[in-house]
Amino acid sequence: MRRIAISVAASTLTLSLAGCGVLNATGDSASASPTKGNDVTVGLLLPEKANSRYDKFDYPIIKDKVDELTRKQGTVRYANADASAARQADQLQQMVDDKVDVILLDAVDSHAIADGVKKAKDAGIPVIAYDRLAEGPIDAYISFDNELVGEVQARSLMESLGSNVSTSDKIVMMNGSPTDPNAKQFKQGALSELNGKVTIAKSYDTTDWKPENAEANMTKAIAEIGKSNIAAVYAANDGMAGGVIKALKAAGVTSLPPITGQDAELDAVQRVVAGEQYMSVYKSYPEEAEAAAQMAVTKIQGKDIQFDALTQDKVDSPTTKAIPARLVQVTALTRSSIKDTVIEDGIYTTADICTAKYKAACAAIGLK
Repeated sequence: MRRIAISVAASTLTLSLAGCGVLNATGDSASASPTKGNDVTVGLLLPEKANSRYDKFDYPIIKDKVDELTRKQGTVRYANADASAARQADQLQQMVDDKVDVILLDAVDSHAIADGVKKAKDAGIPVIAYDRLAEGPIDAYISFDNELVGEVQARSLMESLGSNVSTSDKIVMMNGSPTDPNAKQFKQGALSELNGKVTIAKSYDTTDWKPENAEANMTKAIAEIGKSNIAAVYAANDGMAGGVIKALKAAGVTSLPPITGQDAELDAVQRVVAGEQYMSVYKSYPEEAEAAAQMAVTKIQGKDIQFDALTQDKVDSPTTKAIPARLVQVTALTRSSIKDTVIEDGIYTTADICTAKYKAACAAIGLK
C-alpha cells in the first residue's frame, strides 16, 4: 500500500479521535499523563531563506498553533540557518544548552546534523524531523509524500507535452540539493513517470536549491543541447524554476517550454497565470505546520494517545527504522486549480496574485 493511502487513514483516525474528545484533552486529564504543563518551549530550526515559505508560513503558523494549544503559555524559539549546515549545528547546540523542551528540525544537511540530534536525545530533548527527514535518533517525522510530489510534477509535465510525446523529446532535470533527502525522493518519483517515455538529456543536483545555481546549470544545458531542442524542464521547486526561466530568456527563448515547480510561491503562481511556468505543487503548509505543532506539544506533555493518532505512518532513515510519521497529501497547481488551492486555503488572495502586471492574464483565466 502506498504511504499516502496510509496517511489518509491516519487523518481519518485523527478526526475520529478528535470527535471523541481525545485530541483536545487538556493537560489536566489523567489519561494524558503529562510530563510538562502548558509552559512548553518548542525549538524550531528551519533551513534556509531562499524559499520564502519558511519565514512567511511555517514559523508563524507553528507559533500560532503552539499559542492555541498551550493557552498562550508556550513559547517557540526560532532560528533559520540560511542554508548553512554549520550554522544550524550551532543553533541546535544552543537550543540543547538552553534546555528547550522539544525541537522541530528541518535539516539543511540531513546527514551532518545527526550528531546534533544525538546530543539533543542524550539531553532528554525529543527531536521531531520537520519537512526533511534528518538522520540520528529522531522521535517522529512530518512531511509531505515526497515521491508523490515528484510523480505529480512529472505527470503534469507529460500532460503538457500532449499525446504526441516520444522518447526523442529531450527533458532537462533540475533536481534539488544533494544534501536534502527530500530531493532524492522528488527525483525518484519523477523518474518513475519519465523513464522510458522521454529522454533525460541533462540532469543536475542543484547545490543548496539556489535559483542562481539552477540558472547556471540551465545555461550549461542550453549550450550543450541547444535552446530549440529542449521539450520541457523538470524543476524541483519554484525558486529553481525562476532560475531556469531566467536562463532561457537570456538565451533568447521567447516561447518557453513547459516548466514544473513546487511550493506555490507567489511569484510562481503569477508565472503560472502568465503562462511562463506550467505548474507548481501546492502543499498545505497550514496542515503540515499545525500538525507539527500538535506533535511537538503532545510529545512533551506525554499525551501518548494523541501523539500516536498523529503519527500513524512509518518511515525509515539511514540510521533509524520505523520512525512514527505523518505524510500529508499534495496537489498540482495549474491555471485551472489556483482557486481551489492557494485561494481557497487563504494562502493568497486574488488581489495578491492579480497585481497590475498580471491583471489581464488573470482575467483571461477567470481569476478576478
